[in-house]
Amino acid sequence: MNYATIKPIDVANGPGVRASLFVSGCTHRCKGCFNSEAWDFDYGQPFDENAENKIFDALSHDYIEGFSLLGGEPFEPQNQEVLLPFLRKLKEKFPDKTIWCYSGYLYEDILAGNVGEKLTASGMLSLIDILVDGKFIEAQKDLHLRFRGSANQRIIDVKKSMKADEIVFWDQEMYI
Repeated sequence: MNYATIKPIDVANGPGVRASLFVSGCTHRCKGCFNSEAWDFDYGQPFDENAENKIFDALSHDYIEGFSLLGGEPFEPQNQEVLLPFLRKLKEKFPDKTIWCYSGYLYEDILAGNVGEKLTASGMLSLIDILVDGKFIEAQKDLHLRFRGSANQRIIDVKKSMKADEIVFWDQEMYI
């Protein structure tokens, strides 16, 4: 897997100060995508131990609230194979840091096993705290939305949703 960029400090892709990883590769190719150069699976650099360590170093600071995973598309099957073991390591090293993930795939499709290999996708999902799901739709673009680009995208509390066996949206009021 390649990645487009690592941001050791990111304040746009989740609450608080975060570290973020933008993976390469996306088959959605949403019109108006802000990161279209990352559609190409070969774009950027190989995601290796040095890249992992850069993220872990950033997360080691107390002021970093969590980690955000974006793309490209993290849930593309070839990205899942690399991201699942990475997310396991991250959660083991930093159990108190939240993990946000942005995906053009819908939560229901990931959960049902319709996106890549079911065990790998569900394994990734189980490590994610918040999923911002849904393709970017340019006609629904709204610059006033927090942490998402278009009105169709949902901010889902994955842990609460799995426990309730229904979609539970993230409580943004806690962060205002």
